[in-house]
Amino acid sequence: MRIQHDVTAPPVGGSAQRVPAAPTFEVLRRNRGALAGATLRVVGWGGLAGLLLTAVIFALGWPLFTHMRNERIRYHQLEDPYLHDLTGLVQVALWTLPLFLLLLGTGSAALQAACSRAVAAKPPGPSARLRPVLAVYVLRGLIVWPLPLLVAFVADRLTGLHIDTEDQVLERGSWPYTLVEVSPVPAVFVAVVLRLALTLAPAAAASGLGPRAALRCSWAVTWTRAGAVRVLALALPLAAATAGVLRLAVQLALPLRPLVRNLLEQATGNFFAAYYAGILAPVAVGILVTAAVVLPVSCTAFAVLRVRSGDGGAVDAA
Repeated sequence: MRIQHDVTAPPVGGSAQRVPAAPTFEVLRRNRGALAGATLRVVGWGGLAGLLLTAVIFALGWPLFTHMRNERIRYHQLEDPYLHDLTGLVQVALWTLPLFLLLLGTGSAALQAACSRAVAAKPPGPSARLRPVLAVYVLRGLIVWPLPLLVAFVADRLTGLHIDTEDQVLERGSWPYTLVEVSPVPAVFVAVVLRLALTLAPAAAASGLGPRAALRCSWAVTWTRAGAVRVLALALPLAAATAGVLRLAVQLALPLRPLVRNLLEQATGNFFAAYYAGILAPVAVGILVTAAVVLPVSCTAFAVLRVRSGDGGAVDAA
């Protein structure tokens, strides 16, 4: 038996060019129990894992909070204002960011696998497609984000406000300085285009393709006029809905900020640890609520769109 992946985008008829809103909601309605259970499990376990990871990070960064508290006391005794340095906290956040991205990617992969099973009318159950979908997320991130991050880093090294005048390589106000300063903008544009071109890759991996074949399938489907229109027509409203739900959920969760801050300050005696925990609490609630509301719809919609775009990953037995 020989497995062959066909990643060419087939011609699409007029009816398939429309955004598959009706089929998406039909799948959600027909599988509402299974998808609701999968969403609750993913969001619940993800929230618990994120809370545990945040607690570990706060524990590891506790010497920084203790130093801030001691410096605040010392400056208060000197009757001077204290402006604490955020460099240490920023470094801790950057070093631990991959762990949170891995957690987010694992939850998204599990939900994408469940939604793709629902679209394929397979019975609910544990899916063996979690690792390929997660691998697609990793590969897609390695394709999309290195360029804008590298360009932004170089631009900051050459034109950042932290550079002293005598150390400047490029003269401020010159056209090379301006070009380097604005270079992150086209780099981000290229990253957005690449991200849109690989939008259907997780759904393709969840339906049976390997990670690299799924990326090629999404690229082939999206880089057609009809495919690009369909992906944009689906991705832009979902992105707007995600931003709107996240903003609304964070705003509604803002009363948690003083509550968490007061509780932790009374429990630990450290104002700065309680302050930053209070800042993070509404954001964490907003992310979980947004994931529970938007992810099932978006994963199902992209799975339906991938199926309606043609069988880009057919398995042929010879």
